[in-house]
Amino acid sequence: MAVLNCTNDSFYEASRATNLSSIQTKIDDFVKDGADIIDVGGRSSRPGSVEISIEEEIRRISDAIGYLTSTYPEQWVSIDTTSAEVARFAVERGVHIVNDISGGNIDPEMMGTVSHLQVPFICMHMQGTPEIMQKNPDYTNVVDDIFTFFEEKLIQCKNLGINQIIIDPGLGFGKTMAHNYQLVKSLSKFNSLNVPVLVGFSRKSMIYKLLNIKPEEALNGTTVLNTYALINGASILRVHDVREAREAMLILEAIQNA
Repeated sequence: MAVLNCTNDSFYEASRATNLSSIQTKIDDFVKDGADIIDVGGRSSRPGSVEISIEEEIRRISDAIGYLTSTYPEQWVSIDTTSAEVARFAVERGVHIVNDISGGNIDPEMMGTVSHLQVPFICMHMQGTPEIMQKNPDYTNVVDDIFTFFEEKLIQCKNLGINQIIIDPGLGFGKTMAHNYQLVKSLSKFNSLNVPVLVGFSRKSMIYKLLNIKPEEALNGTTVLNTYALINGASILRVHDVREAREAMLILEAIQNA
């Protein structure tokens, strides 16, 4: 899954695409490098980011969705949003998947909307909201607490008729450095929920703060974590660097098939 940030304030500056030309270039590169899904987002979810209007979020994503659906009609596309209205707008224009970092907890209309649209739902765990999520996140046991969250969400989804569900433990979303690495260490536990697991490590602070580097220097650390996640059952890697992630997957497949 390739990250397409149609924003001007995402934490990794090189990922930002704020005009049609830069959006088209990124999409062309993602497709060429082998992205299975392109995840379009119009609002930054970095720690401390602030809300924008639904109208502004829709304005930011419109060019990307239009270009993707007209130029690459076979390409799978997801919409990264916590707004049911934005999700509906995107799906009605050809987007295939709704990716909600709040797992349906921010907009009470989201899960009913996904059920009505009958598209796959990526349910991520986040403690709090982007504005406050990194202010003293606290868990009894981070792995068990998030596992229980997903158990409950899966029941809720099934009851609403949402049958295609992907879970994302939400690395970096309302978690300390220690929480993040505890989740990585226990990632295989989530396979028992019998749904695909998505992980998003790409260039995050759990890498660059640990290594005392910048996000621009965090590709190697990202690849290490991506490989570990694949070995432990992750099905989808959400990344800024598609070619490098694809290479890691192909090498691991070669080892497993040897």
